[in-house]
Amino acid sequence: MTHYPRGPIVIAAGGTGGHLFPGQALAQELRRRGRKIVLMTDERVQRFDRLFPEADFYAIPSATPSGKGLAGLVRAAPAILAGVARSFAILQRVKPAALIGFGGYPTLPPVAAAILRGVPVCVHEQNAVLGRVNRLVAPHVEAIASTFDKPKFLKARDTGKLVLTGNPVRDAVIAQAGAPYDAPVAGGEIRLLVFGGSQGARVMSDIVPAALARLPEEMRKRLRVVQQARPEDVERVGEVYAQAGIAVELNSFFDDMPERIAACHLVVGRSGASTVSELGVIGRPSILVPLPHSLDNDQKANAEKLANAGAAWMIEQKDFTEDAFAQRIEQLFAAPSGLEAAAAAAKRQGQPNAVRDLADLVEALGRGEYRALRNGKHKEVAGQDGANLEFATGGA
Repeated sequence: MTHYPRGPIVIAAGGTGGHLFPGQALAQELRRRGRKIVLMTDERVQRFDRLFPEADFYAIPSATPSGKGLAGLVRAAPAILAGVARSFAILQRVKPAALIGFGGYPTLPPVAAAILRGVPVCVHEQNAVLGRVNRLVAPHVEAIASTFDKPKFLKARDTGKLVLTGNPVRDAVIAQAGAPYDAPVAGGEIRLLVFGGSQGARVMSDIVPAALARLPEEMRKRLRVVQQARPEDVERVGEVYAQAGIAVELNSFFDDMPERIAACHLVVGRSGASTVSELGVIGRPSILVPLPHSLDNDQKANAEKLANAGAAWMIEQKDFTEDAFAQRIEQLFAAPSGLEAAAAAAKRQGQPNAVRDLADLVEALGRGEYRALRNGKHKEVAGQDGANLEFATGGA
């Protein structure tokens, strides 16, 4: 394929927030650099078009294999092959400089088509565990950008491709990075933010309101809760809070989540990659309840990273009971110095320059420079505004 260094950058991402939010962050940065963006994802693209203004959108057929056996792969194969064929035709038409995949099965067809067409390809891994699609394509891509320096399941043969960029966060998150942590004071408000990722989480609606209702009356009166709940759960959750005399703001979706994170004393939520990254950049303490059925336990690995750094408290869902959660909340707000320490620890885990570093990497791929950079152990390339991005290719 003819190389098009000034062609558009193609972003391939699954249709969930965990994959689309870092893609959105990268698109925002590349647009500032004058790059045209093409988004390739599944049929859910219509729900997220506002996240990618001025981008060209393409819905790509795909499927997630059901189960771990060969039968699941066989059932998914027709949709995946149709997606590869459509992606191949689109890439021929748009003539991209490079393609970056953010994981999830919807990215497999465009990534595979780009590899077949000779388009420079990298993938980005947001989690502490290398996802299944990224594992599958790792031997065939030029670079593997990563949030963590040693993602689980990265094979030795592919460690030379690893570039530690961090997980890009949206402009709205960066805008809150300088907001200081306002620690709770005796007798003052206790601001709690509860959410379960872009799709909400039933367990938060089942456990959190009932647990908070068990707190002493003095603490309940101080609580100011903001909670995301599924539409079908909003009414019943509101009734529990009303009976307990707890002030609450309920919604099925908040489009100003970074501001909500910055304003709270404690976050209670899942531990998807975007959530963990945003908590670090903004610097807020959290109680994390990993999704128990996530592929390869990636959410648990993410939560452990923050917990081991002193930035969060992890409670596995099997242990996330009304009694256990109520006790933890009472303990934390009885000694708020621990919350302050966790906020500072979270801030130290933040990677606010991730989007710049990832954009530098993608542009280097598009210019055809990355292969040359990999010839040395620690080569540098001039990034945006003269910054030097180090490509550490000596192993993970």
